Amino acid sequence: MVVAMIALFVALGGVSYGLATGSIDSREVKNNSLRSRDVRNGILTGRDMGRDRVGGGAVKESTLGTVPSASVADGEVRFASVTAAGVLARGRNVVSAARTSEGRYQVIFNRDVRNCVFQATIADAGAAAPPQGEIGASALSSNVNGVAVRTENSGGNPADRPFHLIVPC
Repeated sequence: MVVAMIALFVALGGVSYGLATGSIDSREVKNNSLRSRDVRNGILTGRDMGRDRVGGGAVKESTLGTVPSASVADGEVRFASVTAAGVLARGRNVVSAARTSEGRYQVIFNRDVRNCVFQATIADAGAAAPPQGEIGASALSSNVNGVAVRTENSGGNPADRPFHLIVPC
């Protein structure tokens, strides 16, 4: 009887101690047994859960604000579609485009693009198939708003080619 009483006292004492001090931790919690009402402030944060554990259905969309980069992204992208003759066919935030010599072009944008990324591809401004060749782009050393573009034929020699240039900043 004494042993049974001691065992009962120890068993109940541990649980009541844990409840009184609030020191129940993950060792005492059965997996997948907690609900939001079991959390003191009713909120579970990302630190409380594992990575990729909350799906889109759990997000209250009305509480989300505008994503800062998305609201300005449209104005920050600069692009140009240039013909083989160096004529600007269309673009956004472009001041000018010109052919400076065979296979050499300059595209000037409306702001400093030195810290931007330049992505160029040989492509026709219309619906024609693009000619074969190679292309490269770099910052224009004589103008911080400019991009130098070089186009070559498949043999690696300078050749006039139409191109598209995208400059996201």
